[in-house]
Amino acid sequence: MTTMTLTFDAVDEATPGPKWAARWQRSWPAYEAWFIARGGDNGPSAADCRAALRRHMPELAPVHEKLTALAGGSDRAARFLSTWCPPTYLGGCSLAAMAEGDDVRLVRNYDLSPELNEGLMLRTEWTGRAVMGMVEFLWGLSDGINDAGLSVALAYGGRSETGKGFGVTTILRYVLETCDTVDQALAALRRVPSHMAYNLVLADAGGRTASVELSPGGGITVMPRAVATNHQSGPRPADRPAFTRTHERHAHLSRMRAGPRTLNRRFLKAPLLQERYGEGFGTLFTAEYDPVARTLGLTIAGERWDQALSAFAEGQKIADYGRITASQTAGLAPVAARAPQRTSHGDWAAWAAVDWAAVGRDYAAGRGRAITDYLPHAPGSGGGGGCHRHAATSA
Repeated sequence: MTTMTLTFDAVDEATPGPKWAARWQRSWPAYEAWFIARGGDNGPSAADCRAALRRHMPELAPVHEKLTALAGGSDRAARFLSTWCPPTYLGGCSLAAMAEGDDVRLVRNYDLSPELNEGLMLRTEWTGRAVMGMVEFLWGLSDGINDAGLSVALAYGGRSETGKGFGVTTILRYVLETCDTVDQALAALRRVPSHMAYNLVLADAGGRTASVELSPGGGITVMPRAVATNHQSGPRPADRPAFTRTHERHAHLSRMRAGPRTLNRRFLKAPLLQERYGEGFGTLFTAEYDPVARTLGLTIAGERWDQALSAFAEGQKIADYGRITASQTAGLAPVAARAPQRTSHGDWAAWAAVDWAAVGRDYAAGRGRAITDYLPHAPGSGGGGGCHRHAATSA
């Protein structure tokens, strides 16, 4: 039996400094191995990455330079942190926003394996405004809120093809650093290209809500309802729909008649709540954002953790997602991309070579094999490549 846990840290650092640098030192070995294994060194040069930031998100360029310097200043660190045309990654999640008068809520479930999340809630003032949210790629965000009350969350769009653009977590950071309202955010999303298909849900303090589909390489589609799971409109089928249950979750969200105050409660129950941790697909946290109060309520393993932009308290909580058997871990990589202190650089480099596309196909077909069967040297293995949440994040 294996106990599945995840440590969540709440960190407050107004400007990039020693707290962020310590996180970098802890996490970079795993990220670097992933970046190399997924062909990141064959991507755009550091100069091209910096130029792309200055062209599309100039307000973040000085922040990127500060973080790169704290990370040691290497070209690889600069390229990784820019997230310009990064290696592929994917995942799951459910999102919804509702407003009634002055009552507004955005709620998301973040679905993944506990081994593969950073567990970092970060409050910053990097561009002069307060931003609070759950971190991805060490400075991007999977969801968050700013001091104007604008809140946003992402879900994987269900298609693994890529285009020329930025990692979506950096785009979320940019939206919260530069926009006050949903309308301003939509304008920014129209001109900043995403490198993969993602779905966003947004809400602001004025009660405006929206759901947006991002297309690989740029372009957005505004959807009629502020809900999203892991597929997009149009004829392209979603990856692994039976495994992620994306259509079932979306139908449930579309039928819901909950008000803003009861929305969070609905996300704590099936079919939105996922408990398949042994399959790498469990709800790690439920985040409830209140744009009017500028607050975040995080529910992890049944316990609530409340934070406010104006009264943020640093701390730590350990979530226990229960025990799983050896057979349940057969298709789950026993390595922590988000907690590399629990494994060696060499071990991570080996796991990064797993054929994750084959893992995904077997999951969808209901087959379970030992993860070592997917390594390049294994008989019948298809070699490297593919996309999986192990390759990065962004539910």
